[in-house]
Amino acid sequence: MFSFSVETRSRRARAGRLVTPHGALDTPAFMPVGTAGAVKAVTARDLRDVGAQIVLANTYHLMLRPGDALVAELGGLHRFTPWRGPWLTDSGGYQVMSLAKLRRLDENGVTFRSHLDGTEHVLTPERSMQVQMNLGADVVMAFDECPMLPAPREAVAVAAERTTRWAERSRRAHHRADQWLFGIVQGGVDAELRARSAREIVALGFPGHAIGGLAVGEAKPDTMRVVAQMDGLLPEEKPRYLMGVGTPEDLVEAVARGIDLFDCVLPTRNARNGQLFTREGRLSIRNARHRADERPPDPGCPCPTCATASRAYLRHLHLAGEMSAATLMTVHNLFYYLDTLRNMRQSILLGRFEEFRGETLRGLSAAAEPADS
Repeated sequence: MFSFSVETRSRRARAGRLVTPHGALDTPAFMPVGTAGAVKAVTARDLRDVGAQIVLANTYHLMLRPGDALVAELGGLHRFTPWRGPWLTDSGGYQVMSLAKLRRLDENGVTFRSHLDGTEHVLTPERSMQVQMNLGADVVMAFDECPMLPAPREAVAVAAERTTRWAERSRRAHHRADQWLFGIVQGGVDAELRARSAREIVALGFPGHAIGGLAVGEAKPDTMRVVAQMDGLLPEEKPRYLMGVGTPEDLVEAVARGIDLFDCVLPTRNARNGQLFTREGRLSIRNARHRADERPPDPGCPCPTCATASRAYLRHLHLAGEMSAATLMTVHNLFYYLDTLRNMRQSILLGRFEEFRGETLRGLSAAAEPADS
């Protein structure tokens, strides 16, 4: 039902295959973020067209609306939504931690008020597992405490220790054999705390591991230092998931340090704000220089958007507030991210990842194009 294998390596970069009950995915892989059971501005058909293999959904948001019990009644995410491929759900921990003014935290879990209507809810490791079992994703995450950075070392240590205890409770509460439950390593950017958390989480015997608590305010060099440290601490034979990261450059550098799975809102959110990722850097479609530009957003890109829409047309749609602007640009950005991972995987299989890494980073070194005001 489940399996993971590393097919080949190019230095520390890994090309693998993760098999789930609803399909297999080639790694390294990027997961489009479908917060409420849908990736904003695009359909399941669009996701298939750009080559998505797995989609991420958000436990916190689906628990509040439409409710995990209803999703379960209607057959789980694979029946409730049009996406029939693999799903991954996060634990909800990050979302409730970000609601600093609306929640209180104790050993039992987190009591918080809904951002929708102010009603009070309690999310514990046991409740997170119940919600995720109801949602029916293929891969689910242990409940963790994710401190925002920078934070005092003592606070980061307390969160990491609690994450271990909550991981133990999550394991005891989870009982769906058709789901893989991943543990999450915390510890901020402190090497000692990260090492301790990794040892404790790995000892619990999860089939896969996530690196949490990054891209939450720390400096980029610290992010990659922690990722490199985890390469020496997480089991080689199990999948590794870097949560919430990041830019195309981040993905290349994290793959170089042994990461297999990624998710990030950047390609979809930036598309809605008029920014496109291209092989020559970021492009702001609002810029007046694109007003009469007949070129596609990224010449040579085979995505459906670049095959049919000019920069001038996309600029017009975006400035006119047309919904199709978000769709077309999201399709392109997702294709760009997924294609970057596909090319990365191919370079690993061919033993030329370092060459690919250098070429890609040089192409992305162009400064982002500032938007016209």
